[in-house]
Amino acid sequence: MNDSAGPIGGVGGGLDDRVPFLARLEQADGAALQELGREVVYQPRSTLLHQDEPTTHALLVLNGWTKITAVHPNGYQALLALRGPGDIIGESAALTHRPRSATVTALERVRAVVIEHERFRVFLSRFPDVALQLLALASDRTRAADRRNLQFASMPVRERLAVLLLDLAQIHGKRTTTGWEVAVPLTKQELAGAVSASREMVQRELKSLRDRGVISTGRRSLVIMRPDVLHRIARAESPTA
Repeated sequence: MNDSAGPIGGVGGGLDDRVPFLARLEQADGAALQELGREVVYQPRSTLLHQDEPTTHALLVLNGWTKITAVHPNGYQALLALRGPGDIIGESAALTHRPRSATVTALERVRAVVIEHERFRVFLSRFPDVALQLLALASDRTRAADRRNLQFASMPVRERLAVLLLDLAQIHGKRTTTGWEVAVPLTKQELAGAVSASREMVQRELKSLRDRGVISTGRRSLVIMRPDVLHRIARAESPTA
């Protein structure tokens, strides 16, 4: 493999810039949390939670990756986050009894524990250390989202897309003979939602990168062959470059 397809490296504050919830807990606390609910398996592209639906439970992901999306009243769909093994999903709505603020969809086969919201609330009252870790998680997620919004505010779509692709490769990339294969299958619309751009704009930028030999794409597949070029693009408009 060409050295230009070597280590990816980060650009800062990605979609998954956090430690999963289970990894923050003592082993005994994590085991007790998993015993609260029942295991459920979701097939790829199935919906785990629906935006605006009443809240009845939280989900603790054991295996597999999901995407978190929200639809604006004008129909635009934004990709807010990716959540995977060890992550907890829907906990805020479960604690506040508010409707779901986003939709959660399985990107691959997902195994999760369904925890009924009242049992979850009682558990947190009995395990204050877990409650504190949940508060820390919420704070970290908010800080990461704010950092990304600030970073993207100063960048045109090309640089935003380069940052996103590098982040995805750093966290979900698998090195192959041709480059870094992004293991999480995202559509062009989902990539567009992650960088707050139209599908058409993202499609044009992806075509430009393909024509330059920087990436190759297929149906829900992406291989980064020249991360060095993406780094140069990402730094072009970065205020910290």
